[in-house]
Amino acid sequence: ELGWISKVHVNRPAVARHAEEIKKWRTVKGNWQAAWLLKAVTCIDLTTLSGDDTPSNVQRLCFKAKHPIREDLLKALDMHDKGITAAAVCVYPARVPDAVNALKAAGCNIPVASVAAGFPSGQTPLETKLAEIRLAVEYGAREIDIVISRSLVLTGQWEGLYEEIRLCRAACGEAHMKTILATGELGSLANVYKASMIAMMAGSDFIKTSTGKEVENATFPVGIVMMRAIKAYYWQTGYKVGFKPAGGIRTAKEAITWLMLVKEELGLEWLTPELFRLGASSLLGDIEQQIFFHVTGSYALQHELAMA
Repeated sequence: ELGWISKVHVNRPAVARHAEEIKKWRTVKGNWQAAWLLKAVTCIDLTTLSGDDTPSNVQRLCFKAKHPIREDLLKALDMHDKGITAAAVCVYPARVPDAVNALKAAGCNIPVASVAAGFPSGQTPLETKLAEIRLAVEYGAREIDIVISRSLVLTGQWEGLYEEIRLCRAACGEAHMKTILATGELGSLANVYKASMIAMMAGSDFIKTSTGKEVENATFPVGIVMMRAIKAYYWQTGYKVGFKPAGGIRTAKEAITWLMLVKEELGLEWLTPELFRLGASSLLGDIEQQIFFHVTGSYALQHELAMA
């Protein structure tokens, strides 16, 4: 629907004002804070995307995904039997078999997500992108995080962008597809909105802010714009598309603010792992630290909490 795309206008000053207001929101306290933090845990894609990833550190990450919060802390909150785990484990395609095997050995059904399609730059030929997606699925990935070619957005090639994402969606088969827009490299909020719409029209199950490798990652202005696009798409089509902020989200307070923003913009029905994810590698450590403080009244020493 190119006519829909051509009419897009984003009121940047209004978005900026709203984003500044969000930063001033008062956070929840006490049991309410603990509840929101446990909700955040169930929406985290626990991620390792380093050049020095090995089978052993992927295995540790998978164990942490299954046991994100210490058992004694969950028992103190009477949440030990609620099946609280991370939403997914996200790795490079070459590490997918390691993650699949580790989760199978742990006896849990947490899905493995794999970045693909030339992550993080997107600067690889389309044939290579599609082959990488198919391989990741063949290895056992149930979710694929693709990254778009930013050049197609910056040069206004909307039909080309649609076709590329559509082919990636077909290559994913039964796997869910999250489309990373790399919003920090799209030039404007209007482009963020247009790219969000194109990604949804092409069949994305989620739209995601960033790879985590850009200079600017998940910010409230782009989050607002992407969620408004999701809402407009839902009104027009009846299809619910998920939202995933990723990159630079490191504190429990930031995680709660993102949850509150999703609740305000899209509603409570989006606050499930099926429609909302947080892409993070270090966030879980701070969340567990805050829950430790809530239960014990003091902060944990470094050796008292496992690696997040």
